[in-house]
Amino acid sequence: MGRCPFGGQTWLYLNWLRGLQSLGHEVWYVEDDTTWPYDPIKNTITDDCSYAVRHISSCMTQIGMDDRWAYRLADRHHACWGMNDQKINELYRSCDALLNIVGAIDLRDEHMAAPYKVYVQTDPVISELRMARGDEHTRIAFANHDVIATYGENFGGVDCRVPLNGLHEKYRKTRQPVDLKYWPMAFQPEARNFTTIGNYRQEGNDVEYGGEIYRWSKHHEWEKFLDLPKYTDQAFELAVMPDDPADQAQLRSVGWRLTSPFELSLDVFGKYPAYVRGSRAEFTVAKDQNVRLRSGWFSERDVCYLASGKPVVTQDTGFSNILPVGEGLFAFTTIEGALQAIETINSDYEHHCNAARSIAEEFFEAGKVAGKLLVDVGLA
Repeated sequence: MGRCPFGGQTWLYLNWLRGLQSLGHEVWYVEDDTTWPYDPIKNTITDDCSYAVRHISSCMTQIGMDDRWAYRLADRHHACWGMNDQKINELYRSCDALLNIVGAIDLRDEHMAAPYKVYVQTDPVISELRMARGDEHTRIAFANHDVIATYGENFGGVDCRVPLNGLHEKYRKTRQPVDLKYWPMAFQPEARNFTTIGNYRQEGNDVEYGGEIYRWSKHHEWEKFLDLPKYTDQAFELAVMPDDPADQAQLRSVGWRLTSPFELSLDVFGKYPAYVRGSRAEFTVAKDQNVRLRSGWFSERDVCYLASGKPVVTQDTGFSNILPVGEGLFAFTTIEGALQAIETINSDYEHHCNAARSIAEEFFEAGKVAGKLLVDVGLA
């Protein structure tokens, strides 16, 4: 949350905290590594942690955990907030488990003192591809955890081609939690735009495997559905705002409205959820890596839309093998499939809004997800 203080990233952690908290567990949020945070006011990566610390402190206060967090820039003296070094290190030694959400922290000796370490893998496939290519950093990261709990819910499925590198027994399946109190139903039949929030083009992280290149940046998938607005009267607005003016011009030329996600994403409890609540539904794509290899990955952002009673139309990654689709949630692979989903939603909008909320309640409620994870990894 401090390293990347935007709405989507922050809610990823807050929803896990709320799920564990709702079960009555003593939970701490600890951000403890050597990576400098991004300061959006200065628009730079910096060793000045003041924005990161304010952001974490404010968010933790909002969810009633103002005394249960710490932030440490581990390679500096006197760069520790929320609790001191001794208390953080004692927390690792005394806890029942350390959940490394996103695998964001490279575990050091202090972390290894925790008796049980769970890698909660929120962005599957890229690590598996890298490990298949012999990447030592990934091998060590996986080896340092007792269990890998992955959002790749189709791992091991007959149509899934993600290499598990002989670690099948180490994997458990989990999914994206959402706190229904902070993401309430928001039926707004007058809402006009199908929207989404995120990044358009991200360089790096493509991986070659088996003679093919598997792409990380979502713009490769957006380009496959670029002409969608030409075939429907439905309005679309993307809070993705590509940096490249050529990308912006291309999207706008075929009917996509664009707005910057920057300001709304910095207002975690205000403008960010308000943008979701003000949407008619979500339309989005997934990363090529998840689509072609059929990982079963699903987006935390999609879950927030569902919880808000917003139908979701999203590119199929194999999640249709696990989650119910056709009411409130739609998986597509072609423009024709996307258009059919949009028409179906608009033909009975209230029904699909209620169905979206029901899916969030049944499959993604934070306490249920957190509770199942603890059972599946042997902690409950």
